[in-house]
Amino acid sequence: MKKYYTRACNFFYGSNSRKLIKKKLSLPLCGDNSISFSQIEIFVKDKKKVSSKIINIKSINKLPAVIKKKIFRDIKNITSKREFLRKKKYLLMGVLNLTPDSFSDGGKFNSYKKAIARIEDMIISGADIIDVGGESTRPESKTVPQIKELERVKQIIKKFKKKYPKTLLSVDTRKSLVMNFSIKHKADIINDVSCFQFDPASLGTIKNKNLWKIIHHMQGTPQTMQINPKYHHVLLDIYDFFEREIEKLKKFKHNKKIILDPGIGFGKNLKHNLMILNKISLFHSLGFPILIGTSRKRFINQISGKYDTKERIGGTLSSVIFSFSQGIKIFRVHNVKEIKQGLLIFETLFNK
Repeated sequence: MKKYYTRACNFFYGSNSRKLIKKKLSLPLCGDNSISFSQIEIFVKDKKKVSSKIINIKSINKLPAVIKKKIFRDIKNITSKREFLRKKKYLLMGVLNLTPDSFSDGGKFNSYKKAIARIEDMIISGADIIDVGGESTRPESKTVPQIKELERVKQIIKKFKKKYPKTLLSVDTRKSLVMNFSIKHKADIINDVSCFQFDPASLGTIKNKNLWKIIHHMQGTPQTMQINPKYHHVLLDIYDFFEREIEKLKKFKHNKKIILDPGIGFGKNLKHNLMILNKISLFHSLGFPILIGTSRKRFINQISGKYDTKERIGGTLSSVIFSFSQGIKIFRVHNVKEIKQGLLIFETLFNK
């Protein structure tokens, strides 16, 4: 049986975008008139064979009825507003690792005083969300017992919403014990890289709670994910994964509070990561906000080679801006101020 997928492409920006939308020559991306598209790429998967073609939006009506119905349903999702963004054009998620072994900043913010200083610096620098984690999930990292993980993060989580009521709190955890504690202390987002599969109790913990759940894609576990990852078609495989996980959450309350994260670097090699980033706009057709975490990732080193740097700010910013130009609006980053600066300049330029 054939399956069809729709990717928005051929984007326009700023005043040019708004003019084209008025003339009905392009459609707004995610309800934002400052980014629009005039073409779609239609992927067709027939068993193991994948093909694609790009057509103008004006040509959709010429398609066979069965394909047209699916495309119009996807277009409705692609053009709809994303509730999570509220009135903002994009959101920055600042990373707070309360771990001794995270790949780029392990041990730097382990004391309460240092963690608070880090949070305040990120908020001043433009962070809308703080993502607090007590377990490293870098390649080959070791699993931390949940009591130990909770011990690392509980003081920050306990006081966060009282100290920073206007900032969203995201908790990066695979453990139901930490999720329960976080929910009790008014966390806004649960960010589980295993997509609620590591701990059998985690799905039951979050399923009917009024908070945002990140559907994160990872092939394997942190211990195994980079051992020769393989896909039939990485883009469509991740899309299918998202579709299945969204379907699971449909039967629960607050099932619209979903954020999609394709998991750059989580069970992907360089080729996989580049394909995801190059055509990430495919995931808009699922109708949910998309988050990416490219900050300081290994693929930057794999491309830049001898020009690699410790914090990889240049590579991070490039990937963020490229994704932003495809309508991605949530970015998980370490260097908040530098990314904020880059986005402010880029957005100002493309709005002219």
